[in-house]
Amino acid sequence: MDMPMSNSSMNSMNMQMSFYWGKDVTVLFSGWPESKSGMYVVALFFVLFLGAAVEILTMLPAAVKPGTKPVIGAFIQTSVHAVRMCFAYMVMLSVMSYNVGIFIAAIAGHGVGFFVVKFRGLAGETGQQEDLSRNGIAYKI
Repeated sequence: MDMPMSNSSMNSMNMQMSFYWGKDVTVLFSGWPESKSGMYVVALFFVLFLGAAVEILTMLPAAVKPGTKPVIGAFIQTSVHAVRMCFAYMVMLSVMSYNVGIFIAAIAGHGVGFFVVKFRGLAGETGQQEDLSRNGIAYKI
């Protein structure tokens, strides 16, 4: 016996299974970004932000101050890791929309986040090198 299908179950079966261009996409939540250009741009920036946040949060667990109680330090690192994984899975689910714009935003976000982390790291190393050279200490790489 054939069961009649409702519109909502029929719509969920029409998922895109290959990369495509366009603003008609569902990202993370049903009905978002609602096929509107402005909301699509917001979705792109949201995915870009999530990708950047994943990369930036990758370096935060090392920021626990020395002398912190081990339980507190472990709790902080666990919390940061949980948030990072939540963001990473949200980026993955966004990319699974197979929209090329969302894919590019995710890659760009990871790139921006990586750049920020490495720039801060290299700027810190350069500052340390200058401080050491001012104090008359030879510094070699």
